Amino acid sequence: MDETQRCNPINRIQSSRRLTSLATTGDSDTLFPMAPRFHRIVRKTRRDGSEVSPWIKYLIFGFNILFWILGLMITVIGIYAWIEKDAFDNFGRLTTGGTLLFDPALFFVLVGVFMCFIGFAGCVGSLRENTCLLLFFSFSLAVIFFSQLAFGTMVFIYREKVKREGEKQLMIMIQSYRDDPDLNNMIDWIQRSWLHCCGVNHYRNWESNIYFNCSSKSVGSIEACGVPASCCRTEYFHNNKHCGYGTLEPLAGTHMIYTEGCLPKASQWFERNIVSVAIIIVIFAVLQIVNICFAQNLRNDILVQKAKWTWHTHPLMNYHRY
Repeated sequence: MDETQRCNPINRIQSSRRLTSLATTGDSDTLFPMAPRFHRIVRKTRRDGSEVSPWIKYLIFGFNILFWILGLMITVIGIYAWIEKDAFDNFGRLTTGGTLLFDPALFFVLVGVFMCFIGFAGCVGSLRENTCLLLFFSFSLAVIFFSQLAFGTMVFIYREKVKREGEKQLMIMIQSYRDDPDLNNMIDWIQRSWLHCCGVNHYRNWESNIYFNCSSKSVGSIEACGVPASCCRTEYFHNNKHCGYGTLEPLAGTHMIYTEGCLPKASQWFERNIVSVAIIIVIFAVLQIVNICFAQNLRNDILVQKAKWTWHTHPLMNYHRY
């Protein structure tokens, strides 16, 4: 093409249209023959190619939904029992530093609320694939596991000191026997139905309770110099609900009540059932470890899947040079 044809407006318009057509159709070889060549990669993102395992996901969800329901039931039972004992009185004991620490209803509430939090984090975290909730769930289980491990180790190392402290706390519970209906029922169940015992180390430990101390005779207490009915042996309890009255008298007979303390009986029970207790502890520990591993595995899978999505959607990652 000579200079006259190149300067012709008609030829210039035709050349411009040709370049526009080539750019629109993507014919880069004609436009830029010496430029490096790229082709667009079409990537398919299918659900069956997900990094997240549905088995682990729904296994964690199923386990935690049961755990959450159990925690909710325990919380409701604890709140109901606490309210039935006069909620305002319990709040007063909480602020005045009374014996609320030994309140079984409050223990149920605290344990139930904690279980609800952990179960909720596990359920929602696994179902919605939320990495933050899964991290909270696995971290909470790890804290519980290592706390239990540390507690067991400390109890084994300082077992004599723990035993003395346990005796002290049990004596406080005996002194508060009539002050808390739930504590009353729990002690009765331990003495009558479970260990068949009376007192902490001896049945005379009940003298520390003001209602059963012999000094209460001066105020006309019918329980003075006696023990609770839960200390009575089964064959006598059904026929005589007052079989424990007067058993703390110096010359009183004790054939109708249990005379051995609950602490020695608990030690004997533990020695007889040590294999069963060990199996339960191991199963509980394994469940915690498995849930921690599953939660971390699911969390890592979610992070890998998110990284794949980021890589697919990045504009520079959709082209390949050849």
